[in-house]
Amino acid sequence: MTTAMSKRPNALQAVLERAKVVEAPPPAPEPEPAPVPRFSRPSRESKHLIGGHFPKAVGKQLKLIAVEDDTTVQALLEEALDDLFLKKGRAKIAQLLE
Repeated sequence: MTTAMSKRPNALQAVLERAKVVEAPPPAPEPEPAPVPRFSRPSRESKHLIGGHFPKAVGKQLKLIAVEDDTTVQALLEEALDDLFLKKGRAKIAQLLE
């Protein structure tokens, strides 16, 4: 008795059939966005940062003097550098900017 029965694929065949299905290729990586320009302050153009590492108490003392004199740390540092330059026989900051 031979009847035409449709065969069910066994588990191994089912796995192999699924593996034949072509998977979509992974999407191409998106190009990196152009770097965002850093924020710049016009007041700092053509200027160079000069710094040093000092004990915390030195920074605190400098800030206290700035508050007492109603000025900025920047102005105090400029004054100190001018004094150093004069002591060493060099031009003051204002003269260098001319």
